[in-house]
Amino acid sequence: MKENVEVLRTKYDELTTKLSDGEVLKDQKRFRDLAREHRYVQRQLEAGERWLDLDTQVRDSQEIIKAETDADMLELAREELAELEPQLAEAMETFESALLPHDPNDDRDVILEVRAGTGGDEAALFAEELARMYLRYAERQGWKTELIDATEGTVGGFKEVIYAVRGDGAFGMLRWESGVHRVQRVPATESQGRIHTSAASVAVLPEAEDVDVEIVESELRIDVYRASGPGGQSVNTTDSAVRITHIPTGIVVQCQDEKSQHKNKAKALQVLRSRILERAIAEYEAKVSAERKSQVGSGDRSAKIRTYNFPQSRVTDHRIGLTVHSLDAIMQGELDSVVAAIQEYRRNEALAASRGE
Repeated sequence: MKENVEVLRTKYDELTTKLSDGEVLKDQKRFRDLAREHRYVQRQLEAGERWLDLDTQVRDSQEIIKAETDADMLELAREELAELEPQLAEAMETFESALLPHDPNDDRDVILEVRAGTGGDEAALFAEELARMYLRYAERQGWKTELIDATEGTVGGFKEVIYAVRGDGAFGMLRWESGVHRVQRVPATESQGRIHTSAASVAVLPEAEDVDVEIVESELRIDVYRASGPGGQSVNTTDSAVRITHIPTGIVVQCQDEKSQHKNKAKALQVLRSRILERAIAEYEAKVSAERKSQVGSGDRSAKIRTYNFPQSRVTDHRIGLTVHSLDAIMQGELDSVVAAIQEYRRNEALAASRGE
């Protein structure tokens, strides 16, 4: 493990030097990639140096206990060792986790899509609440968000809403939110006070950069039409809305959020690139492991992953058996405990696999 720390120090210094190179600064893609790697290695190195420092302290205490003859000093050394050993074990596990293979996509920005599922108007209202929950979580993380497209429900909420979420490690933090989210509560329109179950689906895509996915103009079918609001009421007097069909994959995206057709086309292409990249990543991962045992659940967005029970103020994540009774806080974007629990579960699975357990 000490050798790993030395290797990381050398690598960190090399990356720091490269980032200050004038030629690298001219190449924005290379600079961006190196900056991501630099942040990742820095986190590894910090975990390694923490472990190394504690390991040194434990060894020093053990040497004192072996050599010390004064009873008071011996007792102090034993007390110190009793405090240090649990910290060392924790630091070792953290360092081992940091050394696990890193998915470079975890550092990407995100295209976040929320769609109403079963449940009609109530599902659309729930989809809006989920989207708001993620926007508040993003704000708490210091990330930036941008609305790409939205289709409103007939009585409010969203049939579909798409956002870009940009910030350090956004995809790595949000990727396990993909799936079906179920809500159990009494809808405002329910006169008999009966609890209904509705659902909304969430898709978290790594945002593709221009260099990731090459889109050939001749492989696109682009339709323009007049944007409309709820009930079909015209909200625009020009054909500014854009629908793009990627002929090779059959993927269709649309955007009508901007008044400018040019801006709507740019946003639609942004989503299209991310969906194509997501498909490519999924195909690659399927080849590597059909079972995808290292993931929490299957990651399939068709799988029910979480239930929000309003009468009991309870949120249950079905993949890891986590239940918390703080629904109001979670709906306000306080997702840290849930996200951390899922990531810890994944790390433990990965650590067990790396040890052959």
